[in-house]
Amino acid sequence: MKLSAVIPTLDEEENIEIVLENVSKYVNEIIIVDGYSVDKTVELAKKFGVKVIYDDRGKGSAIRKGIMHATGDILVLFDCDLSHRPEEIENAIKFVKEGYDICMPSRILGKSYDFTKMRKFLNIALANFINFMWGTNYSDVCYGFRAAKKDALKKLDLKSDGFEIETEISIKAAKRKLKIIEIPSIERKRKYGKGKFRLLPHGLRILGLVFREMFV
Repeated sequence: MKLSAVIPTLDEEENIEIVLENVSKYVNEIIIVDGYSVDKTVELAKKFGVKVIYDDRGKGSAIRKGIMHATGDILVLFDCDLSHRPEEIENAIKFVKEGYDICMPSRILGKSYDFTKMRKFLNIALANFINFMWGTNYSDVCYGFRAAKKDALKKLDLKSDGFEIETEISIKAAKRKLKIIEIPSIERKRKYGKGKFRLLPHGLRILGLVFREMFV
């Protein structure tokens, strides 16, 4: 069974070598989807021999393109800011191998060193609303770390271009009655560089996605 990691990047030269060195211990293939970085992100990635493709429409679009190009049976969606712990990949993959369609690591079941009180509150409120609407039992619907069968992700017909992609995966997986499990995860603070997520604009896109899914 082949394992692939899909990692969106944009100006992550300070982080990418550490991420690739550690993620490569757990997967057979790494797909870097770069948003046309102006630093050395791509140059450093290519030194590791990973596949680099390009997409500058946003994180969601990058993930969708990465899923399309990945050749693994199981895919790991992973950020490049050193907030996710590569040593958790093996555990997430284990549940997919055991028969789950999607494994969703959760910062609420585990711990986050990056949550502000407001972001944590909003994340829990969003999860509770989705649980109410679709009969799920989610604790965290916005985390970028996921493991899933490639065939399961393809069934979701993902459309999001931005940070709302994780919420879209959560909702559509429930609507299509896929076999889902949440497991505890520990999120660290970004190590180097600046994060791209902005609470107001990206939060509004997430809410827009939720309300669209209510009527389709």
